[in-house]
Amino acid sequence: MEGTSGAELARSVSEKLRARGFLAYLVGGCVRDLLLGLQPQDYDVSTDATPSQVLEIFPHASRVGAHFGVVLIREAGVHVEVATFRSETSYADGRHPDEVRFETDPRADVERRDFTINGIMIDPATNEAMDTVGGRADLEAGIVRAIGDPERRFREDHLRMLRAVRFAARLGFRIEAKTMAAIQRMHASIALVSAERIRDELVRILTEGGARRGFELLDETGLLNDILPEVAAMKGVEQPPEYHPEGDVWTHTLMMLEGLGAGTPPTLALGVLLHDVGKPGTYRVAPDRIRFHGHVELGVEIAGRILKRLRFSKAECDQAAALVANHMRFKDAGRMRESTLKRFLALPHFDEHLELHRLDAASSNRNFGSYELVRRKLKEIPPEEIKPPPLVTGRDLIAAGYAPGPRMGELLRGLEDAQLEGVIQTREEALHWARRWVARASLITGP
Repeated sequence: MEGTSGAELARSVSEKLRARGFLAYLVGGCVRDLLLGLQPQDYDVSTDATPSQVLEIFPHASRVGAHFGVVLIREAGVHVEVATFRSETSYADGRHPDEVRFETDPRADVERRDFTINGIMIDPATNEAMDTVGGRADLEAGIVRAIGDPERRFREDHLRMLRAVRFAARLGFRIEAKTMAAIQRMHASIALVSAERIRDELVRILTEGGARRGFELLDETGLLNDILPEVAAMKGVEQPPEYHPEGDVWTHTLMMLEGLGAGTPPTLALGVLLHDVGKPGTYRVAPDRIRFHGHVELGVEIAGRILKRLRFSKAECDQAAALVANHMRFKDAGRMRESTLKRFLALPHFDEHLELHRLDAASSNRNFGSYELVRRKLKEIPPEEIKPPPLVTGRDLIAAGYAPGPRMGELLRGLEDAQLEGVIQTREEALHWARRWVARASLITGP
């Protein structure tokens, strides 16, 4: 536990609780990760001290889950959650217990947790583990197993079905047979979980490593069709073998997901998942080959509906949709005008567009020509030339006597093209170009 301020705070909190005569253990994901040799992201302490007693010892702490006996202790920019041992009764809403009882026996606290690998406690003073549910054996065997009756665990919180998939994917574990069977029987109840909670689990599956395995498990459990039927529709949609020797749209997408490492930006992961979501709805067998006319446009529409349904932020929706909208443009990069290419390179978070294209090529015909060309252009063209400040603005044109209106938008676009092409380089040249453009436009349209 040495070397991290979170670990030090957890140890300090435990020592103070024990000095007052209370039990205190590290518990949950931090213990799982420590035993696997991973760096925990958060530390949780479980104790027989009631929330009021914890607050007496740590007067500057705050209750974050009064009903559940959770107290948050912050210090030097890190925090530790301290939870009182508890047992829980029925869960009428599939998430919150109808009744919570504080306990003095840590075993009662462990038995209401989700999976055995998350039910191990460690005494931070001695580093000795207390394992009453077989969690260490499951860690060693690489198994995600529900504690006790799997169906009961999943009725208590339906989201645990998605969490089982996430842990198995992230850790490279398998889901134990009875636990898997329970998910396969109960998967439809995931519809009762809020969109925000489903969204957060999906993002973790996509970005914590093991995204391909995660989506294979979502499919195997039945959860995929419940939460992302548009992605499930990719299965069996054939593609032209000369461009996609790897197989159908689902296989291609899985291969791209396999290339996503831990820490991948969520928007890039979403773009990878959804870039071909329009193909099932545009599949046609033409005389020469399979075609997907309009799949980009339909994909943008479908992706937008999915992201809105899952309550992603506007910025996330916009970026993921832009990735879907632009993923086919790379094939035309070598034929683009200089102005068009620079506008393409100036897309927000272009690094995500480029990485999506690399994964796309790596998971199909492995033609990296456009990828290398665009990378070369990014090195050759200075950033200030890719998106330079405009030489003149709409206000400048109005001040120069030009009337505002739709034609001014065309004029400004033409000026931007000329600037990006290197035709004009100063304000004076821009105004001269504008006068010539207006004169030509007047001759073409007439009085």
